[in-house]
Amino acid sequence: MHSLVAIVTLLALLLYFFMGLRVGQARGLYKVEAPATSGHPDFERVFRVHANTLEWLPIFLPALWLFAIAWNNDLVAAGVGVVWIVGRVLYMTGYSKAAASRSTGFGIQALATGVLLFGALGKIIWMAVQNGI
Repeated sequence: MHSLVAIVTLLALLLYFFMGLRVGQARGLYKVEAPATSGHPDFERVFRVHANTLEWLPIFLPALWLFAIAWNNDLVAAGVGVVWIVGRVLYMTGYSKAAASRSTGFGIQALATGVLLFGALGKIIWMAVQNGI
């Protein structure tokens, strides 16, 4: 079992849950009634943080698990996963202040995702070639 990767998965999902709560809070604060997704610029930034995180989760989570399984290395996969979470937090705090402030966090999480994705892909291809598949 990859316990550390499971913990990082849950932490990533908790972060996403927290971001969803922030959207609900921002709806009330800025008077943006559902189903509207536009209105006050501060609401729109909070909403985009949540939506953009959802856009990345289907890439990040399978890559995290496939990396851990392919390399059989819970610690390294979990460590890179924590870097992704830190990147998303920086993205959230930066973007919430100003759209131009999201780049650092975005870059960190994109790099972490790339390491997991291409690390898993490379190892799986290598194993397939070694096994004659």
